[in-house]
Amino acid sequence: MKPETAAKKLGILLDAAPDELRSGTVTRDQLDAWNAEPPEWLEELRANGPHPRQVVAGKLGVSTSGLARAGVTEPLTTAEIKGLLVAPPEWLVAERAVQAEVRAEQVRVKQRDAERAAKRAAESR
Repeated sequence: MKPETAAKKLGILLDAAPDELRSGTVTRDQLDAWNAEPPEWLEELRANGPHPRQVVAGKLGVSTSGLARAGVTEPLTTAEIKGLLVAPPEWLVAERAVQAEVRAEQVRVKQRDAERAAKRAAESR
């Protein structure tokens, strides 16, 4: 697979990865081996970053769209993420609230759909 794909599957930023990953292709066996027994460079990247947008968004509890709205375009390190969580800026508080509303709506819709399905099942008996 391409290095970009492998980096995404490993949850790391390709630009921060060593040449071992960036040059050439990565086999599925290599990827599986790295996941089973991560080399030191992989453990370091996963622990300290810099992290890709999806990982940053997850650690902050916001969406990648929320990061974009806030103007966060650069990868962040774990220390930078922790700093934002300790003293959250206004945009982070707002985006976390938006994310909480989205999750609540997803739960509501799932419950509504389950109730409708149960009602249909009861009516068809």
